[in-house]
Amino acid sequence: MVEISTKTKPVKPLNARFQSIKGFYDILPEHTALWFKLEDTARRVLAQYGYSNIRMPLVENTDLFVRSVGEHTDIVEKEMYAWTDALNGDKLALRPEGTAGCVRAVIESSLTYNGPVRLWYSGAMFRHENVQKGRQRQFHQIGVEAFGFDSPQVDAEQIVLLARLWRELGIQDVALQINSIGDAHERAEYRNVLIAYFEQHADLLDEDAKRRLHTNPLRILDTKNPRMQALCEAAPKLIDCLGEVTRAHFDGLCKLLDTAGVAYLVNTRLVRGLDYYNRTVFEWVTTKLGAQGTIAGGGRYDTLVERLGGDATAACGFGIGLERVFLLMQEYGVMTDDAPDVYLVNVGEQAEQAAFSIAEQLRNANMQVILHAGGGSFKSQMKKADRSGARFALILGDDEVTNKIVTLKPMLVAGEQLQCSIDTAIVHLKK
Repeated sequence: MVEISTKTKPVKPLNARFQSIKGFYDILPEHTALWFKLEDTARRVLAQYGYSNIRMPLVENTDLFVRSVGEHTDIVEKEMYAWTDALNGDKLALRPEGTAGCVRAVIESSLTYNGPVRLWYSGAMFRHENVQKGRQRQFHQIGVEAFGFDSPQVDAEQIVLLARLWRELGIQDVALQINSIGDAHERAEYRNVLIAYFEQHADLLDEDAKRRLHTNPLRILDTKNPRMQALCEAAPKLIDCLGEVTRAHFDGLCKLLDTAGVAYLVNTRLVRGLDYYNRTVFEWVTTKLGAQGTIAGGGRYDTLVERLGGDATAACGFGIGLERVFLLMQEYGVMTDDAPDVYLVNVGEQAEQAAFSIAEQLRNANMQVILHAGGGSFKSQMKKADRSGARFALILGDDEVTNKIVTLKPMLVAGEQLQCSIDTAIVHLKK
């Protein structure tokens, strides 16, 4: 865990330039339109499946993540930003993931009192990781959680929801991997089998695997070390150790995905990195982003609500890495339609005065309008109108004000200029 120091550091000179902290970055206006498209599309798809929005704080009690995510996970051991509040001694952490906070909110507000609920949230998460493309220390996720559903129908629903989201966003070449990691007693038995197997091949384990061997041996199976791939491939498989109930749950999920026409690969080494998962785990992966190929992942966590102090409650959820999805949208050339309808060119003292109220008339008609402000020649203003991507330039000079007309010039397609009243211009623009 990364302890945040509260010691005072030297103050920068008054004229020094500040830069963003490593791993924390700005989303600039040139990119926000694509972010809006991603977020708006996700909101619409989530509404189609009956998920309601919940918003949780960025800061939670540190022990919430230790107890939920797992004391021996990379998140808790290496990546979590945590500190002791100097004012009251509380141990606090910036949230490294969203599920634990959502479960805390569900318990605290008794959200399942009247039956099962479907929830989603979005926002920033924080992990002290090596900064790479698509992987920052402040990153953004959409999280989706369903509480009170023990049927594989909800597992399948969430996977199909993601398949629909990729289609709506224009993202291709993403593959679904699924697995079942069983229930706690099955994993406990399998854990002993796995430890015995790796102990027989201790000379082939890397340092990370040796560290995990007696704390979290299932995570060894998810190693990215190419020298250990053959060893992990030959390891005993948890899916072969499933009992009748958990096997029926997984078979039910597979049948539902087959019915929905969603292709998948059963990856018996897929375990996910958090301790709270059981039964179904899944990931959507792409080959377009190098090592950061997982764009969404999740699964079932039927014991977490009870572990955090609530009643026993079946649960299933997933998280979407928005930075990675954004990069994929750029890769596939996904377009946005955020260009303004009108760039209002105004030259002359009377025109500047009139342009302000005309811009408001256009906005009252539900149009996006950029009003040129600050003067400038007609030629320079038209160049800015062209760069804005506006569909039309509405041109206003002192003569137009006197004659109560405007000039409407198409900017994106060939067409004749139109001189008319502002009311006629609005009718034309609406067409």
